[in-house]
Amino acid sequence: MKRIEYPAPLKDLVAQLKRMPGIGPRSAERIALWMVSARNARPGEIGTAISAMTESVRPCPQCGFFTTAPLCEICTDEDRTPDVICVVEEATDILPLERTGAFRGRYHALGGRISPLDHVGPEDLRIDALVERVRKESPSEVILALGSDVEGEATANYLAGLLREFPVQLTRIAQGLPAGGGLDHADELTLSRALSGRVRL
Repeated sequence: MKRIEYPAPLKDLVAQLKRMPGIGPRSAERIALWMVSARNARPGEIGTAISAMTESVRPCPQCGFFTTAPLCEICTDEDRTPDVICVVEEATDILPLERTGAFRGRYHALGGRISPLDHVGPEDLRIDALVERVRKESPSEVILALGSDVEGEATANYLAGLLREFPVQLTRIAQGLPAGGGLDHADELTLSRALSGRVRL
């Protein structure tokens, strides 16, 4: 007996949706079926929004955040502190820091982190652009807001080695216990960093 399949365009849509992070085969199939069968799905509008986004949104050439203009809103904001640069791994790390309201300087997204196992080296990241920014802008401080895993540590150490030749203060965001977290749920490395990063009351 011949096996019945979805029409080719629907199968192609499922295949494309599966490429997205966090969407598995079943989720991709559900989304595709919703687009084709739900009365209020309006897949044409979704397609138009995706097309408009891919045509107009690009990385800011200075910091790496998203923009539709020559420079992003952060880089063109004259009320921000110009001489402090916060270095993050991905552009998506900028908004969580912005939402805290605790930082009003500039950013620099590396576009990833050094990970030899994933074949990502310093040359694959926006490290040269960071060094050039530090050379040109002469910031007073560079904050390394990178992950605390092995790759994040390796990237932070690599950057520290490169930037030590400049007259700039290098700092790293404190790492320790999350707000509301108890000691019984923390691993040894987290507790060690919480102790070393303690502050005077």
